[in-house]
Amino acid sequence: MPHIEEHHFPTLLDCRYIVQTPESGLDESALVVALHGYGMDAETMLRLVATWFSNHKIISVQAPHPFYKSMEAREVGYSWATHRQSEESVRLHHQILHQVLREIEAPPEKVLLAGFSQPVGLNYRFAATYPGSVRGVIGVCGGVPKDWETGDYQRVDAALLHIARTEDEIYQPEATRQYLGRLSARADDVEYLEFPGKHRFPSLAQPAVQDWVRRKFKP
Repeated sequence: MPHIEEHHFPTLLDCRYIVQTPESGLDESALVVALHGYGMDAETMLRLVATWFSNHKIISVQAPHPFYKSMEAREVGYSWATHRQSEESVRLHHQILHQVLREIEAPPEKVLLAGFSQPVGLNYRFAATYPGSVRGVIGVCGGVPKDWETGDYQRVDAALLHIARTEDEIYQPEATRQYLGRLSARADDVEYLEFPGKHRFPSLAQPAVQDWVRRKFKP
């Protein structure tokens, strides 16, 4: 039988993010760093999150792994992770966020980290691994890390807001309705909201989200 060895090595990876700044009426209470869901891209997430934060500066970060969503249309989507080599994906997600936060020179007390679907659990991991990096985290239609209660995490000092949908076919209500208790195992400031609908970005949640931001990002 042949002898087979697996080798690993680091290499440079080009990553990107886009920034939207309102022409007027800029609300500087919070700077929004937004991460898109599986198969999406930074432009799509920017359009979605802007329905909540039209007066805020938004940094929309693109996931590092491209793939063809449709070979016929040559449509490309991006992913943050797979179940293979998940530890490397978590580390890369953290490195990307650290780099973005350094480049935009945002004070941690103004950073609002928002994610839709796939990166929600990754963002919670980030907040629990690096306390003091962000002031708030909004998770939309996503999950809580499986090892949240048992993993090597610290106490979360950021305010957490989890938003779920009543007919979500991926993150089902039976599981998400446990998230308030699960997140509270590591964070003191946790809120849970649920809106009707399937696995879609809930634009109609804007009033509730804005109220939460006003309360958590007070000067």
